[in-house]
Amino acid sequence: MLYRTYRPTDWEHVVGQEHVVQTLQGSLLSNRIGHAYLFAGPRGTGKTTLARIYAKSINCTASRRRPCGTCDSCVAINEGRSMDLLEIDAASNRSIDDMRELKETIGVAPTSSKYKIYLIDEAHMITKEASNAFLKMLEEPPSHVIFILATTDPMKLIPTILSRVQRFDFKKLTQTQIVSKLTTIATAEKLTVTPEAFALLAAASDGALRDAEVMLTKMASHHTQGAIDEESVRAVLGLVPVSWHAQLLTLITARDRSGALRFVQQMQSQGIDVDAFAKGFLEYLRQVMIAKIDRGIIDSAGLAMAETQSNTLNAFATSMDGALLVRMIQLVTHARVQMKSSPIPALPLELAIIELTAPVAA
Repeated sequence: MLYRTYRPTDWEHVVGQEHVVQTLQGSLLSNRIGHAYLFAGPRGTGKTTLARIYAKSINCTASRRRPCGTCDSCVAINEGRSMDLLEIDAASNRSIDDMRELKETIGVAPTSSKYKIYLIDEAHMITKEASNAFLKMLEEPPSHVIFILATTDPMKLIPTILSRVQRFDFKKLTQTQIVSKLTTIATAEKLTVTPEAFALLAAASDGALRDAEVMLTKMASHHTQGAIDEESVRAVLGLVPVSWHAQLLTLITARDRSGALRFVQQMQSQGIDVDAFAKGFLEYLRQVMIAKIDRGIIDSAGLAMAETQSNTLNAFATSMDGALLVRMIQLVTHARVQMKSSPIPALPLELAIIELTAPVAA
């Protein structure tokens, strides 16, 4: 897996979480290291990666500013054999018995480092009873113990735990940041990837760099000859090309009812999930709406777009009536809600298209 090969091992290679990196580095330089941290944010945004880097920096015998990567502690963590960094999956170690077992281990001194660090992934999965037992450890931890909790759903943690941790919120990466990292990986792996394919991978990852790297791994395995292009990404991963959203919007704005309905039918015949397409189409409409108000907002969002895609978006933003655009967003949003209970998934979208392509009253 490429995401494992290119997982950052030091601060400099972390992508998109500069606000977290800066604060954690500051704590190292000022020697103000807490006993409990919470890394919260969407999946695939670097929570466990940064936890490992922080753990290395804390116990590094050569430097406090950044992990040296060569001392015994750094090497042990890099190789996954450190006895002083214990990674616990709370999804499978979530009961009160698991917490009692953990309590017995935290009293044991570190093997060869200053601190024993517990990285608890999916921390929100800990049961309520087990959370109360864990709270006791957070309230009176041994001086040599540091807890780092990672979660995608911090609101499921009990308030008393939240009040005893230093919280860091991780954010989704921009498409531009994801494309930049994928480009670096592709260059190192000697893969030829078109800008449109990079943009499609970045859009499909929904801000999760790890997901984008996994998709690139799959493409590299399936596509051994020639360039990885938008069509091959769509075929292998079942993703919708960004250009399809523009095609449907063109048909609707031209009030080509037959063409728009035929488009939906052809999309289904190619195995594309209608709900997934509708979600992407809504995001595209949103981008057009925002670009119509202020294109600078779109540019600052870091969306990965090929030049032709950007020009098409600008053209829609310039030519479309604002009221029609808002109505379109409302109808497609309603259609997505209806899809969940419709016996024919495409029917709500088709009804929205029929309404949007109705002849204009004289």
